[in-house]
Amino acid sequence: MDFLCPGDPTVWDGRRFAPCFADLVLGLGGNVVAAVAVLALFIAKRSASRTENARRRLPEKLFVFAIPSFAACLSLLGIIVLVKKKIEGIDVPNHESFFRCSQFLAWVAVLISANGPWSEILCNPIICICWMLKILLEIPHLQYTLTEMKAMAYVTEIVSFSASITFGLFLIVITAIQKLCNKREVNSIEAPLIPNNENSEAENANLVNKQHNAWELLTFKSVNPMMDIGIRRQLDFTDLLDLPAELRTTSCYDKLLSSWTAEHQKYRADSSLLRAMFYAYGWSYLRLGILKVINDSISFVSPLLLNKFIKLIQEGSVGMDGYIIAISLGLTSIIKSFLDTQYSFRLAKLKLMLRSSMMGIVYRKCLCLSLSERSRFSEGEIQTFMSVDVDRTVNICNNLHDAWSFPLQIGLALYLLYTQVNYAFLSGLAITIILIPVNKWISTRIATATQKMMKQKDERISCAGELLAHIRTVKMYSWDKLFTQRLNKRRELEVKHLATRKYLDAWCVYFWATTPTLFSLFTFSIFAIMGHSLDAATVFTCVALFNTLISPLNSLPWVINGMIDSVISSRRLHNYLSTPEHCSSELTISSDIVKDDFNRNTETIYDPTTVIIRNLCCSWSSTSTVEPQIILRDISLQLQKGLFIAIVGEVGSGKSSLLNSIIGEMSVISGSINSCGSIAYVPQVPWILSGSLRDNILLGKGFDTRRYEEVIQACTLDVDISTMIGGDMSHIGEKGLNLSGGQRARLALARALYHDSDVYLFDDILSAVDSEVASWILEKAIMGPQMKRKTQLLSTHNLQAIYAADMIVVMANGFVKWFGTLDSFLATPYSKISNPDSSSAVSATSSQKNKGPSTSEFNTKDVLDNGSVVDQEEQRDQTEAEGRKEGKVEIIVYKKYATLAGWSMVFLIFVSAFLMQASRNGNDLWLTYWVDSSSGTNNTRFYLTILAGFGIINSFFTLGRAFSFAYGGLCAAIQIHADLLGSLIGAPVSFFDQNPSGRILNRLSSDLYTVDDSLPFILNIFVANFFGLLGTLVVLCYSQVTFLLILVPLWLIYSKVQFYYRSTSREVRRLDSVARSPIYSSFTETLDGSSTIRAFQKEGFFLERFIQQLTLYQNTSYSELTASLWLSLRLQLLAGLIILFIAVISVVGFHSNSPVKFGTPGLVGLALSYAAPVVSLLNSFLTTFTETEKEMISVERVVEYVGIPQEELQGSESPDRSWPTEGKIEFEHVTLRYKADLPPALNEISFHIESGMQVGIIGRTGAGKSSILNALFRLTPICNGRILVDGFDVAKVAVR
Repeated sequence: MDFLCPGDPTVWDGRRFAPCFADLVLGLGGNVVAAVAVLALFIAKRSASRTENARRRLPEKLFVFAIPSFAACLSLLGIIVLVKKKIEGIDVPNHESFFRCSQFLAWVAVLISANGPWSEILCNPIICICWMLKILLEIPHLQYTLTEMKAMAYVTEIVSFSASITFGLFLIVITAIQKLCNKREVNSIEAPLIPNNENSEAENANLVNKQHNAWELLTFKSVNPMMDIGIRRQLDFTDLLDLPAELRTTSCYDKLLSSWTAEHQKYRADSSLLRAMFYAYGWSYLRLGILKVINDSISFVSPLLLNKFIKLIQEGSVGMDGYIIAISLGLTSIIKSFLDTQYSFRLAKLKLMLRSSMMGIVYRKCLCLSLSERSRFSEGEIQTFMSVDVDRTVNICNNLHDAWSFPLQIGLALYLLYTQVNYAFLSGLAITIILIPVNKWISTRIATATQKMMKQKDERISCAGELLAHIRTVKMYSWDKLFTQRLNKRRELEVKHLATRKYLDAWCVYFWATTPTLFSLFTFSIFAIMGHSLDAATVFTCVALFNTLISPLNSLPWVINGMIDSVISSRRLHNYLSTPEHCSSELTISSDIVKDDFNRNTETIYDPTTVIIRNLCCSWSSTSTVEPQIILRDISLQLQKGLFIAIVGEVGSGKSSLLNSIIGEMSVISGSINSCGSIAYVPQVPWILSGSLRDNILLGKGFDTRRYEEVIQACTLDVDISTMIGGDMSHIGEKGLNLSGGQRARLALARALYHDSDVYLFDDILSAVDSEVASWILEKAIMGPQMKRKTQLLSTHNLQAIYAADMIVVMANGFVKWFGTLDSFLATPYSKISNPDSSSAVSATSSQKNKGPSTSEFNTKDVLDNGSVVDQEEQRDQTEAEGRKEGKVEIIVYKKYATLAGWSMVFLIFVSAFLMQASRNGNDLWLTYWVDSSSGTNNTRFYLTILAGFGIINSFFTLGRAFSFAYGGLCAAIQIHADLLGSLIGAPVSFFDQNPSGRILNRLSSDLYTVDDSLPFILNIFVANFFGLLGTLVVLCYSQVTFLLILVPLWLIYSKVQFYYRSTSREVRRLDSVARSPIYSSFTETLDGSSTIRAFQKEGFFLERFIQQLTLYQNTSYSELTASLWLSLRLQLLAGLIILFIAVISVVGFHSNSPVKFGTPGLVGLALSYAAPVVSLLNSFLTTFTETEKEMISVERVVEYVGIPQEELQGSESPDRSWPTEGKIEFEHVTLRYKADLPPALNEISFHIESGMQVGIIGRTGAGKSSILNALFRLTPICNGRILVDGFDVAKVAVR
């Protein structure tokens, strides 16, 4: 035993395993077991086929060949060094030689197996267990090696051990994936994960080759062209980065959809959306776990190297070892920069893929879900699925890796702290752990306050929406103050809960900011009280470990909460996606063809009978409802092809339900419905799509000029189109906002006629138009030449339509009471449904039938559509495109926000933030002075007293900063809402005509929410980062004077980089907002019109449209992500160079032959510990500055509306309080224009209305009927003339 372990304890030396036992028993044993297991499986499997190896991807082959080769070279290098030492006569322990040889043997065994069927050898649970055992048994060897002062051995051991861990994790991941793949069915969900199509692999390879090389991917150079454009001009969507093939929405959607479909088919009620996500993207996600382990492990290398470096400086032996450690410190930071950004980039890409695919399948479900099945969910709930639950579910990508990474980081950090200060670290840890439940309690209270605040916010926005919807009425009656008071009352309640939230948030910020100071104070105090002396190596290694430990400790509870939220949201989405669908076939999108061929739930038959209904009972309840409320009962009908059928009955008798049952929107309780041919459907409330009038008619169908013109003439839309500036390409607002009720009904009818379907279902479309227009539509459209041999079902109360029908269906209480011809109908009691004076209607209809359509004596130009109440000037496309600012946010916006918060409060915030940072830097400088000046444990009480004083001062000013920010933010939020509401109330009606209510509500909701909540939060962090960066630079300049040499060049580089980035990031964020809006607007529109879309079988068209919108959003998000990581990498590399410079200069200064000394060991440790967080500080400073600028855009948008022109409220004369007494109205040469560039709506109008007269104003659409009232009530100022009421000019009267 003396030959192997001369002078060593047998097993334990009091603190750890003895080196001999660690190498000869543990290390050697682990390596031999791993090598024997690998070789044994190689011999057993050597005859197996190697075709599986060929299917493996490049990263897998890289792990199998590159890592073992590199690690074997390191082991061989260690053996050569030992041999060289023996030759030179240096004593080398034999146990170390045995360990090195066994380590080399293990890696050689892996390389031998790599030349065989390695996928069957290495992807084996036995090998995984043996390899993890090898890693665990090597830890004692690593522990005693790291205590040596040899720099080369120190670095080599860390790299070798990291290679073993990385390879072991790779084995576990690849084995788990292979086991899962073996369990999955072929032709189910295997395709998304393991493509077996050689052509597709070749195509993907070509795509990869066409894209950027490895260096460009590492450095994000691909973003440079976009950023060059961003400096020169405003970015457009065409300037964004090209979307990588794997991020294309089409492929992402198909991938997750196929996985979810197979999952649902296999497990039904036990299916899991998370499991489907794993099948689709599991391998990509698990590979990221390997990258995260490497990244997290390297973050602990820096504190260890720092400890070794400061010890070398303290001992004064900074020779070649000092330079090696110094360069290793810089290189470690640089390598971590690349690993960190690559992990963030690939994780964010995976989240983008998941987000687009999940939004796609949620939208697809909306298209395929019948109204009855959808009744399980409210419309708001479905919108929440898209806007909230998708994001929460996708966030599980962050939380799952953090859930194992944070405990690993905490465990390693605590162990390393124990090696430095023994059990003293437990005092600091106890403070942090005590604060976790406190923060948890505060966060719960914040959540409660937020919930109450959002409830009041919803009520306020609802009230604001009512005000904007009826702004004309409000201004006519001068109800401005009444509505202002209502809104202010709701705002007060909202601000009450906002204040609670802000002050609780201030406590959270306080605890978060003071935790590092308290941790170090308690740890070092207890360590000194225990009788230990502090030295620079111990102090600054612990400070680095504190910084590593605090973030995981604070973040772990939020990670757990995030995982819970993700699971809850995934279950909500699962319930929605598992609901039975209206369409039985899959709806998929490919890049070339949109497949929208649906098999309807009804059977398709081809005979003279178009619709057959047998013993039908239907309900609007979901099929999952235990006791559904039956709406239609025992209905049996056979409707012949080519008939015009009128469905009549009282309100609520089931007419609309019958039509909906035919298109499959109701749940069939019993009986059956069989239909033949295509269906066109016009609902009772017409569904109008935002877009051009032509797009609404075509609805994805090809343009046929002849049929199009016939249809618009038959629906009397030609007159309306002629009055529109843009013709049929005029923009139609959301829900047909700028159309009258009659125009909306005729537009929906035109859409149905244009599609030339076999069956037409019209739900009470004639009620929205007057009798003459109804007669025209009935003759030219419903009974026109285009409708020959077409089956038409019309739900109506219109007498002309009833008497023109071939067959009549009478409904009551969900039953078909009667079915037959018109003659039979007149002889039944049900004919009383119609007008008692029906003879005129009968004769009129008979005469129309006798005359025929060709002898009609009126045309569309003679039709007066009384339903079209929108004047010509209002029909014009008055809506102005929403402006988008260019360049940076102007300084006046910042000044305006500061004025709103109060300049005194701004001064207090800056002073408290400055003193908070100064006290924190003073704390660290005092520690440095302590470790450099004290010897032994003398004056410990004095040093501790000063240290505690700095901690108390820091705590006080941190609290002051947090609460002053909360108060200032509240003041700004209250004042800006009051100013905005006052400006909007006082704005002229023309402002509301030119700006849609949604645009104004956006200011009152999302922009105001940003000012209330997001802006103060991010501004607080920005101010803290600013003073933190300033304090760091001051300390670096003080501790290392040579840092001043590179300060100016660094500042110039930093300024150039941040300017280069900010110019682009602003524009990309604005484009991202522009691209996001259509997604939610389209989803809301689809929810409203899903039954119409399904009836026309246009699901594929709308899904393709949504996918295109999603692709644009994906593109802006990807460009924003890449640009932010471009910046992050360069800032981290800059910080790595700072660390390298300081470390190398320190070695030069402490070299024994150096004439100049650069500081003390304490100052060197302080400089390096401050240089390390420069990475995050620079990144956070610029990120928060950029985010602040982005959030300030909301202030900019609100301030824009605060400065809008106000209407003239004051009058030059005051009439008697009893005015008006008679009510005489005189118009004298009144001229009115809605815009200076528009023709006059009223042109020299003069008339006189006597007291007590009842006057009716008639005229065609656009004649000026509404304009007379607008002029009388001063909603629009007149250009010329005057209006007298009882002889008093109304223009001279005060509005209020």
